[in-house]
Amino acid sequence: MSSRTVSEIGEHALISRITARLAMPPWVLVGPGDDAAVIEPERGALDVLTTDAQVEGVHFDRRFVPPDAIGHRALAVNLSDLAAMGAQPRAALLSLVLPGDLDVSVVDGMLDGLMTIAARYRVALIGGNITRSPGPVMVDVTAIGSVRPRRVLTRTGARPGDEVYVTGTVGGALVGLRSLQRTADDGVGAGLKTRPYAVECEEKYLRPEPRVRAGLLLGRNRAATACIDLSDGLADGIRQIAAASGVGIAVDEDAIPFAEGVREYHQAHGHDPVCTALAGGDDYELLFTARPSVRGRLRAVRQQAGDLPMTKIGVVTKGQQLVLRTASGARDLPAGFEHFR
Repeated sequence: MSSRTVSEIGEHALISRITARLAMPPWVLVGPGDDAAVIEPERGALDVLTTDAQVEGVHFDRRFVPPDAIGHRALAVNLSDLAAMGAQPRAALLSLVLPGDLDVSVVDGMLDGLMTIAARYRVALIGGNITRSPGPVMVDVTAIGSVRPRRVLTRTGARPGDEVYVTGTVGGALVGLRSLQRTADDGVGAGLKTRPYAVECEEKYLRPEPRVRAGLLLGRNRAATACIDLSDGLADGIRQIAAASGVGIAVDEDAIPFAEGVREYHQAHGHDPVCTALAGGDDYELLFTARPSVRGRLRAVRQQAGDLPMTKIGVVTKGQQLVLRTASGARDLPAGFEHFR
C-alpha cells in the first residue's frame, strides 16, 4: 500500500517524524524545536563549517539512486569537505526542499541513509528546515567540525618539490554512474552487471566513503602541506591546489591508482580512459601534497590509516604549468567537472 505524501501528512507532522529519531549529545545546549540550535564549542579548537546541496536531476536521479543513498551522499559530501580541512565532524543541519506529492517513505529512506553515516562518524543532526518545492527534490546539508589551530589543512601550502598523493582509487564513481544510467535507460542487463567490477563502481557512486580518518591523521601529524577532496575529479583537484598555492604540478599517468574496471570500461566505449577518468567526479578521495622531508610523518599516517592506499602520483613544480607525464611524452592536464559549463 502506498504511503501518504508530504502534503497529506503536513509540515509539522513531518518535522516531528524526523526529530523523534534524533538524540542530542550534551554539548548541544538547544536542539531542534527552537529558531536555531545552540552548541558549545570544543575547547581549544576552531569551528569548521561547510555546506553542500544535492539536487535531483543534477546530483542524483531517483530512477536509480535509492532514498537511503540520497541521504548518505548528502552528508558524505560534506564530511569529505571537513576531512580535507583536517577537521573532526561534530554536527549537521538538514534542509529539505520537497514536492508536495512526494511519498513520506522517500523522506524516511533519505533519513535512514543520512542517520546511518551520521552515527558512523558521530555526527549530531541538530536542526534544519523543510520547505515546498514546485519541482525537484533538494537536500541541503551544513556540516560543522572542529580542528586544533595548527592542524588545519588548506589548499594553499603546496611548494615546488612537494610530492603529490591521492588516497584510495579514482574513476570508479563515474563508471558506476554510467552503468546505473544505462540500466535505467535501456533496462536490466544494459549496465555492467556482468562485469566483476560493476557492483563496486556503482557503490562508489551511490555511497561514497569520506576519508575522515585520513584527513584527521594528515592534520594531526602535520604531514600535508595542502589538501582538497575530489568532488569534481582528480584533474579539478590538481588545478585547485595549483591555483591556490601558485605552483605547477606534474602528474605521472602510470602512477594514478584507477579503480578496477575504469580503463576497460572507457576503452570499450571509445573514450580516452585516462582523460575521461581524470575529468570525472564523485570520487571523494583526498588529494594532498607533502614535503619529502616529512616522509616519516606520512609513513605514520599510512600505518594508522589501516588498509587505505595513499599513492604518490606526481610532484609540485615551479611556474604554473599542469602536465600529465606519459610514456610518449607530456600533455596538458584535462579539465575537471564544472557547473554551468
